Amino acid sequence: MQALTQQLQESGETPGVYVADSGLYSAVNMTRLNAAGGRWVSRVPETSTAAQALVQERLGALDAWQSSPEGKRHWWSRERAAAPQGPERWIVVRSAEGEERARATVQRQAERDQTAWEKRLGHLGNRTFACQPDAAAALAATCQRLPPWLVVASRVVAQARYPTRGRPRKAAAPPQQVWQIQATLTRDPTARERAVRRRAAFLLGTNLLDTQTWPDEAVIALYREQSVAERSFAFLKDPLFLASSVFVKRPERIMALAFIMPLCLLVYKLAEGRVRQRLAATGQTIPDQVHKPTARPTLRWLLQCFEGIDLHHTLHPGGTRSTEVLRLTKVHRLVLHLLGPAYENCYLTSQETAE
Repeated sequence: MQALTQQLQESGETPGVYVADSGLYSAVNMTRLNAAGGRWVSRVPETSTAAQALVQERLGALDAWQSSPEGKRHWWSRERAAAPQGPERWIVVRSAEGEERARATVQRQAERDQTAWEKRLGHLGNRTFACQPDAAAALAATCQRLPPWLVVASRVVAQARYPTRGRPRKAAAPPQQVWQIQATLTRDPTARERAVRRRAAFLLGTNLLDTQTWPDEAVIALYREQSVAERSFAFLKDPLFLASSVFVKRPERIMALAFIMPLCLLVYKLAEGRVRQRLAATGQTIPDQVHKPTARPTLRWLLQCFEGIDLHHTLHPGGTRSTEVLRLTKVHRLVLHLLGPAYENCYLTSQETAE
């Protein structure tokens, strides 16, 4: 990233904004990148006390958050002028989709925790204690790691216990008094929703301090775009792409392969984007994997649709040649038409067979 920034600056071009996950963020890395003049947006790991405190700060004050026009994304930001690596802007973000995922996770966790803690409190209720303070201390020690969404309602009761079993005799010694704990467990919906918001919130950091040019919402949108590249690289790792079967040992070949693969992704995304734009502009659709109409197909699916198409070359007695395109359907012709005239001519110049 330092070398790329330097090369762009020397060529008179403006470097772009680097987007990364939390693996990049550290004081050392950010200091080096800031010194090179690089602009960046990165997920901040919540391992530091400052990051944890910032994420927790406004979880209870939802009216202090800013919201997107559709109300699906919420955030608030703060500038850290005294950061060791230089001034930064930290943005706490949560989304409706993230809260739904977190709510399902917390619900499953709450059910498992309630079952486990009911058994634990049941075992505690079977124990006897010599005095009431001992019972209260045992209950406090047991509930030290109680999840925040569980609430224990308890009381310590005295029980009379004779030294021997059966009906006591008239001349028997007076019963011994022991203490037992009776506890019930309930869920706190308010604490559970707070845990949902805490799990759904994440922290972004950036050195883009100009809020007029780069408002918080633009920084969040820029960070979210990295998922497009991640899905594309997942395509490269797919066994069908056969990239995993290529083994190179020389550093020069590794560098060449690392250069070619992003070029392949660039062509992949350009073709996919062109098809989607043309489908949206013309109001057309093509069938997806389950034969439902879609206007946002992936190029991987389109390439699979073109499997099985062959060219039949015929050499006639007079020395002339003709080529027939076999198994070309309306969907294939539509995709070629959407990609542009250069692709459309691939089948217009050949004689088509029946579909």
